[in-house]
Amino acid sequence: MTEKITLGVIGTGWITHDYVSHSLSTGKFSLGAVYSRKHDTAAAFASKYPDQTPTLYTTLDDLAADANITTVYIASPNILHYEQAQAMLHAGKHVILEKPLATSEAQLDALFALAATKQRVLVEAFRHVHEANFKILKQSLPKVGALLGANLSFCQYSSRYEKVLLGAETPAVFDLKMAGGALVDLGIYVVAAAVELFGPPESSVYHPMVIPSGCDGGGTLVLKYAKDVQVSLQVSKMYASRAPSEVYGTQGTLSVPTITDIERVTFWDVKNKGPVGLELGTQREALNLKEEAVEHARIILEADWESVKRWEAHSRAVVRVMEGVRRANGLLFPGEE
Repeated sequence: MTEKITLGVIGTGWITHDYVSHSLSTGKFSLGAVYSRKHDTAAAFASKYPDQTPTLYTTLDDLAADANITTVYIASPNILHYEQAQAMLHAGKHVILEKPLATSEAQLDALFALAATKQRVLVEAFRHVHEANFKILKQSLPKVGALLGANLSFCQYSSRYEKVLLGAETPAVFDLKMAGGALVDLGIYVVAAAVELFGPPESSVYHPMVIPSGCDGGGTLVLKYAKDVQVSLQVSKMYASRAPSEVYGTQGTLSVPTITDIERVTFWDVKNKGPVGLELGTQREALNLKEEAVEHARIILEADWESVKRWEAHSRAVVRVMEGVRRANGLLFPGEE
C-alpha cells in the first residue's frame, strides 16, 4: 500500500477545498481532520468528501493533540499564519502554509528554527512555481541570451473592492490589521516568480496605489538586478489586465499569457519578423494545485531536507522584498508600528 500523509486543515475557504481535492487526487494524502471555530462550518466542509472520515475540531489545541495527523495545511487569514503554524510545529506536525508564510523575516526565522528543532517540514504553498509550464519557462531562459529585463503581471479585479469604496466594510484582504493588501495577496505571486526565475534582487522599490482602507489596492514593484537589469511587476485588485508576462534578452523574448495557470510558453526570436513564435509549453494540469501537492508529499515522505532548505531560501528572499517595500511605504501590519 502506498504510504499516505494524514492531513489536517485549518481554513475552510475555496483554496482549502482546492488543495484538499487536488492533493487527494495524487493518492498521497488522506483527509484526517478539519478545524473551524464553528462545528457546522467544519461539518459542511467535510461533507464535500464523503469517501473521507475526518475528525472535526473547533479548537487548535485539540487538532494539535491529534496524534493521527502528521501534516497540517493552513489557509487562514494572513494575520493568523504565524501563531497557527507555530502551534502545529510545536505539536510535531509538518506544516504546509499558504502564502504568505510570514509577514516578516523575523517571523520566518522563528518558524524555520522551530521546524528544524522539531525535525519537521515547513513549506510555503507557492503553487505556480511547481507548474510544468513555469518550469519550462525557467528552463528556457537561456534562449533569450543576455537578460535585459522582464515584465510580470497579476492584476485581478476583486468585487470586495466595491465594499471598500462604499465604506460598507473592510474585507480582510483590504485590511492592514489583517495583514492584507494587493501586494501580499496577488503581488506575492509575481515576486515569488521573479525570485524563482532570476534570484533575489539587489534592491526593490514599490509604488502602491493606496485605497480608502489604508492598504494598497495595487501598484508597480521594480526589482533591480546586476548590470542594470530591471524586472517590473504589476499587481492590482482594483482592475483586471490581460497583459502577458514577458522575459526579454538580446536573443529574443519568452512570453506567457499569465504568471499562474500558464497555458503556453512562447519564444519569440529577435531575428524572426513573422507572426508565429516557437511554442515550448506542455498541456496544463487541470487541477492547478496538484503539482505542488505532489512535491509537498515527496518532500515529506522522503524527508528531503535539501529541498526544505532550498524552498526556505526562496521564501526568505520573497519575504525580504515584501517586508522591505511595505515598510518603506508605511504599509504596516499589527506590531510593526
